[in-house]
Amino acid sequence: MGSRSTIEWTEVTWNPTTGCDRISKGCDNCYALALSKRLKAMGTEKYQNDGDPRTSGPGFGVTLHPDTLDQPYRWRTPRVVFVNSMSDLFHAKVPLGFVRRVFEVMADTPQHTYQVLTKRSTRLRKLADKLDWPANVWMGVSVEDGDQLTRVDDLRAVPAAVRFLSCEPLLGPLTGLNLDGIGWVITGGESGPNARPVDSAWVRQIRDACQKADVAFFHKQWGGRTPKAGGRELDGQTWDEMPQLATAR
Repeated sequence: MGSRSTIEWTEVTWNPTTGCDRISKGCDNCYALALSKRLKAMGTEKYQNDGDPRTSGPGFGVTLHPDTLDQPYRWRTPRVVFVNSMSDLFHAKVPLGFVRRVFEVMADTPQHTYQVLTKRSTRLRKLADKLDWPANVWMGVSVEDGDQLTRVDDLRAVPAAVRFLSCEPLLGPLTGLNLDGIGWVITGGESGPNARPVDSAWVRQIRDACQKADVAFFHKQWGGRTPKAGGRELDGQTWDEMPQLATAR
């Protein structure tokens, strides 16, 4: 079954693929890579395929899991679902045919809301017109610093009902961020023993841009050695704004 999630902006995770490769600064301390290494050592079946040690690691080789495609059909109540918390659906090693199968499942279970997140915005844009985009699929890109703002432009070309940005771990200011066509923005500081610090001014800049553009804003965490170490409040309040769900709850 899908796993109940401690991620504040979702309810459950569903991983029809696992594994990935690091491609930018935001990947340097990847939680999924570290977790996959532990899961492999524990003998977890889904995490026995190793990736390239230069960009991936033990248990983190890209692997398809067609046996998981029926999971959403078995959930009795509507859920908000983070798709591939342990992978990237738009990785080059995930065939278009399998991406389509995942989208077919999402379209066939309209009671759930699906959140898909990628760093591979170029492939996302290339495949977008080859996929059907049901109203219950939210599509997002990770944007950790100003060097990755082109991912936002790629996302804007995708006909998703909701387009969102995950600015986590936020590693620098997003000066010049254009929120046209974007419906939601998440910010967060990095966590873990090697966490890089986040400047509150970077987060405020994004929040203010969201308020000006009438875009939902969600501040997930300040981070630190643990995800909860720095708390969640920004200027004395918790920011938990989300787009309206496509389905009634």
